[in-house]
Amino acid sequence: MRRTTIADVARAAEVSTATVSHALNGTGRLAPATRVRVRALASALGYGDRDRPRPVTSRTLALAVTTYGPDPWDFASVAFFAQAIAAATAAAHEHGYALTALPSAPAEELWATLPVAGVLLIDSPADDPVARILRARGLPLAFDGRPAALRPGEVCVDNDHRAMTHQVLDHLADQGATRIALMDGRGADHYTRTCRAAYLEWCARHGVRPRPLPMPPPLVEDRGRTYDAVLSGPDRPEAVYGIYDPCGWRILASAERCGLSVPGDLLVVCASEDPAYARGTPPVSTVTLDPGRSARAAVGALVDLIERPRHRPRPVTVTVPARLRIRATSVRTAQLPASVEPGPGHSH
Repeated sequence: MRRTTIADVARAAEVSTATVSHALNGTGRLAPATRVRVRALASALGYGDRDRPRPVTSRTLALAVTTYGPDPWDFASVAFFAQAIAAATAAAHEHGYALTALPSAPAEELWATLPVAGVLLIDSPADDPVARILRARGLPLAFDGRPAALRPGEVCVDNDHRAMTHQVLDHLADQGATRIALMDGRGADHYTRTCRAAYLEWCARHGVRPRPLPMPPPLVEDRGRTYDAVLSGPDRPEAVYGIYDPCGWRILASAERCGLSVPGDLLVVCASEDPAYARGTPPVSTVTLDPGRSARAAVGALVDLIERPRHRPRPVTVTVPARLRIRATSVRTAQLPASVEPGPGHSH
């Protein structure tokens, strides 16, 4: 492993090399908190050590969901992430590694000192400070969900969210809906950004007005009351596609308060791994992204990066198929069509 440089410390701390120099030498006019933080990161990264850093011998992997940055939230209670964590843990054990699932928003110093062999980041947002620190340490990285920039020696596993978004919207349009809303959130991750861009692209292609329905932050639970005014208005949507696990429950609760029948007055599709949607009355149409398969593939790729460091490939993206499961909430006919699944995944 190469020696850590002052530029590595500056990138990890998001400051200039001059600031790092001042912090380490006790010079310059720096806030005390900045000086302490830079010194801690420099020490954790091994800057200034006389000996070259020794390779990590840990047999532990780390998993983190960094979607919302410093905001804490209980991602493990969401079906998508719960399935991903369980599959990643099983895959790590099969390869002879332990796996630690980190809570959201841990202290920055933890990432600079965490004694692991490699890290799996799920839904890493643009300008992810965690990815920046881990890269500065030279740790092998795998991403579940495409990061803003994939570097040589890194692997990403993802779905074709653009194609799936278009498929859902085409299905709702085929059922007669002309006013289709997209329920999304404030995340800066690739999934959210791609679904939103695909929705706007589809609306432009079909000459219809976009109808975004932003979700409240993850810690806010309002049982869909945010949408009551929209669903009770004269220009209400005829269909809604929610791209997160809770979207379906929230829009169904709002529709009930507004006196709308589903699917008679409102068609609903939700991207979710929650099996309760299939047992609902009526059963809810869902998109599955197969997080178990994605997490297993990402862990396998991460282990390969760790154990074959001299053969790290150029950036690789593996695509896992998503699937639309059509149920009663998105069909206005008595006959339910078969579920639709895109073609097989591919690497490029």
